[in-house]
Amino acid sequence: MFEKIVIANRGEIALRIQRACRELGIKTVAVHSDADKNLKHVLLADESVCIGPPPSVDSYLNVPALISAAEVTDSQAIHPGYGFLSENADFAERVEESGFVFIGPRPESIRTMGDKVQAIKAMLKAGVPTVPGSDGALGDDPDENIRIGQRVGYPVIIKASGGGGGRGMRVVRSEASLLNAISLTKTEAGATFGNDEVYMEKFLETPRHVEIQVIADEHGNAVHLGERDCSMQRRHQKVVEEAPAPGISEETRNKIGERCAEACRQIGYRGAGTFEFLYENGEFYFIEMNTRIQVEHPVTEFITGVDLVREQLRVASGLPLSFSQNDIKIKGHSIECRINAEDSKTFMPSPGRIETYHAPGGPGVRVDSHIYSGYTVPPYYDSMIGKLITYGSTRDIAIARMNTALSEMVVEGINTNIPLQQDIISDSAFKAGGTNIHYLEKKLGL
Repeated sequence: MFEKIVIANRGEIALRIQRACRELGIKTVAVHSDADKNLKHVLLADESVCIGPPPSVDSYLNVPALISAAEVTDSQAIHPGYGFLSENADFAERVEESGFVFIGPRPESIRTMGDKVQAIKAMLKAGVPTVPGSDGALGDDPDENIRIGQRVGYPVIIKASGGGGGRGMRVVRSEASLLNAISLTKTEAGATFGNDEVYMEKFLETPRHVEIQVIADEHGNAVHLGERDCSMQRRHQKVVEEAPAPGISEETRNKIGERCAEACRQIGYRGAGTFEFLYENGEFYFIEMNTRIQVEHPVTEFITGVDLVREQLRVASGLPLSFSQNDIKIKGHSIECRINAEDSKTFMPSPGRIETYHAPGGPGVRVDSHIYSGYTVPPYYDSMIGKLITYGSTRDIAIARMNTALSEMVVEGINTNIPLQQDIISDSAFKAGGTNIHYLEKKLGL
């Protein structure tokens, strides 16, 4: 096991990683920007290193500064958390070339799964169901592209191979619009992602977003830990997540989960990862794989009893998984609400000083947050300031506990989206389960 690692991130995920390290007896080095010197994990770390001014490009995205921090502190590994450089294959490569362990997948796995066209090819080979489409990059032959559109059937969606986060996509509802849409998306993709390769998929009108959590070691073992439903979204950003997904049978879960685990074995995947699917009319359609820990990992931890960050650290140190597929039992239900520093109606960010903070508690309540009374939320980073997670033996109990926890949570001095979360949790369609990815935007009139 490692003796000391650098946590190359900030906020709640940095604190989450630090806590796992403490349980394992690993010392932590907190890197931080000038704006983040008072972050909780920085104050609690064994060592801390300032890596630059507030803008991310000069600090948390500054590769030489991060590697230098590992060097001057005699650390052995770097944990990237999520966001920032967590899915940057070049960073992972630089870390390993510099003699440190990247706590995540190998660079080649990140590259393969980060390129949507290559990822789809890998999934097809492993038998993972994909969205009907071009099954590869679109060429420059307009007649062939029209034929593909006719075969797939309208509406279709044109996607950038190097895109993500809802960017680099264009829906096409008629053949007359197809060629222009392909041209525009290629131009935008080249300018935005440095890769103008695009592909075509069938556009599903009312799908749910269901994802499968996996973890694998370098000894050929790969396990899935069930699914999460992340359909409550706004502008492709998740707002509420839950596990297991309502209406998914154990037989279906095991079938799709095993295919994902097999895909990990085939590509030699190491570490935690998530296969994201659109789910419609009882069918799963692969869209992408996230090669990192997810924001919503706590709901999976609640229903499986597995500490995913602890397992990440073990696997990265060369140890085999501490459990097999037969050890994984899905029990109960868990829900997560992302708590953001933003106006609940306009969604405008609300940085500033938190005058009063009170965390909720009680049975089955977990709060992952770095904030405290007197902490100043900086304006430079993502607005998420924490995650509220509840667990119950049934979905109804998890929902009831979330309602109570949201009513108990106090964050004064800034605006938060707690009122929006209360509205969602009390919504009759959410309570029934199975809402699609467009539901929240329609509810909000967006």
